[in-house]
Amino acid sequence: MTGPTSVSGRVYEDLRARILAGDLDALPSERTLAEQLGASRHAVREALKRLQQSGLIRITQGGATRVRDWRRHGGLELLLGLDEVPPGLEIERAVMEMRASIGADAARRAATRATAVQRAELEARAEMLAAEHDLDVRNTIYEAFWDLIIDAADNLAYRLALNTLVAGQNVVGLDAAHVAAEIRDEDAVRALAGAIAQARADDAFARARELLERSVPHEISAAAV
Repeated sequence: MTGPTSVSGRVYEDLRARILAGDLDALPSERTLAEQLGASRHAVREALKRLQQSGLIRITQGGATRVRDWRRHGGLELLLGLDEVPPGLEIERAVMEMRASIGADAARRAATRATAVQRAELEARAEMLAAEHDLDVRNTIYEAFWDLIIDAADNLAYRLALNTLVAGQNVVGLDAAHVAAEIRDEDAVRALAGAIAQARADDAFARARELLERSVPHEISAAAV
């Protein structure tokens, strides 16, 4: 892609990465940024608008630009849209912990809200996974399994959170290799499907949490080194 949009995108990505890494406390004028980044002022202006929409900066009256605390004002899509994650942020661990928390509660709510058709389909998909030996195909079935759980939970915020996670797979690995400990255990998937199908909400929560926690990266303690 060429033209002002691609230049604006490059400026946005550059400034976003530097802000997230903590390398920028303030931004100079549009003219100075244009000179520093080799871009037109129009491209810089468009990039600054995107940064403001993302919660990273605040453009005040008079054109002064202040860098904001992105941890307080940004959204998850900020990090999942990165090609390279700044060091020290532990993004994969944070997102996978969020996935485990949301997934467990979604399973609990699905156990009380799912329709009869959804309950039957969850058990059917668990059996489909168990019958498949290829890990990549298993993962495709597993993704559909969780998509159905989110639908059955009937929670729009959980649905949007899942959409964000799926869109950000370039930063957080959700492929077969990363979730192998989950998709290899067909008995655990069957048990989760059964708990939801039989409306055992607390059991569904516990089984989902245990299953999803398997893919959370864990730090090696100093005592274990």
